[in-house]
Amino acid sequence: MTYYFSKTLAESDLDAAEMRIRSALKEAGFGVLTEIDVTTTLKEKIGADFRPYKILGACNPDLAHKALQAEDKIGTMLPCNVVLQKVDDGVEVAAVNPVASMQAIENSALASIAETVRDQLRTVIDNL
Repeated sequence: MTYYFSKTLAESDLDAAEMRIRSALKEAGFGVLTEIDVTTTLKEKIGADFRPYKILGACNPDLAHKALQAEDKIGTMLPCNVVLQKVDDGVEVAAVNPVASMQAIENSALASIAETVRDQLRTVIDNL
């Protein structure tokens, strides 16, 4: 089982791709709680040059609430990260597979929630 799923968009503009993914996430019931501009952060913190790379922390409030009720420490794995990065042939969008990341947790209620989140995130990525 892979820990992520991805799709490369033919767009060359990371900002345009970000607008598309944010819109698609919103339509699927996800909000973006966090945003990390890895390129800028690495430049500011250690002077490193790095390709355009951004991490969006996506969260579906209803499913997050259910997950927190099923497993009180699951907040250590929230929100679900979605990565946008510039690649040679466009912009790659990748999302975490929550089923893979939560395999070590033995909680059937949580497993079904993770499967729902996985399916929704995969649909978002596939439909971009």
